[in-house]
Amino acid sequence: MDIVGEWKLELHLGVSCHSSAPERGNNAIYKASRAALEVEKLNERLKNDDFLGKGTITISEFKSNSPSLCAVADYAYLHLDRRLTWGETKESAVAEIEEIVKNLDAKVEVLHYNEKAWTGLNYGMEKYYPTWKITESDKIVQIGKNAFKILFNKKPLIDKWTFSTNGVTINGYYNVPIIGFGLGNEVLAHAPNEKV
Repeated sequence: MDIVGEWKLELHLGVSCHSSAPERGNNAIYKASRAALEVEKLNERLKNDDFLGKGTITISEFKSNSPSLCAVADYAYLHLDRRLTWGETKESAVAEIEEIVKNLDAKVEVLHYNEKAWTGLNYGMEKYYPTWKITESDKIVQIGKNAFKILFNKKPLIDKWTFSTNGVTINGYYNVPIIGFGLGNEVLAHAPNEKV
């Protein structure tokens, strides 16, 4: 699967009060926790593609805030990492989260990437990367297959990576065919023992 979306779920749904009488307030952490459990359930029922596999969602960060450590939290924040599969869209994924929090004072937002280049240029984009896939019969896949046979004198394994790559821009946004051609083991990607 080659798609990432990062969502921010802000829940302004609490009312703070002194912790000695929590019933006077409305704890944002409890409501956010219930929403988090629904996100966990959503992950189990997401769409599956025969080639790319199942879409996924997980909460990678959970923050809360209150006026003090002796007060009921009036704010909670969930960072969602959503991996889409074929047939899922940014709009459908956001709608799934909006359905979970429809009765809460919550804001679902697709995050933006914004960095300054060494030249001083500010570059930004939405943290949404379109799903893409290429069939094995496609010309570029066949060229890669033949190159592998020539180089290694054996048939290649033609498959997909389970993580995102820059192909989301090249093929996902610009529809330029691309393949990954590498010797590294994806299980070791970004791990301390990664090697080629």
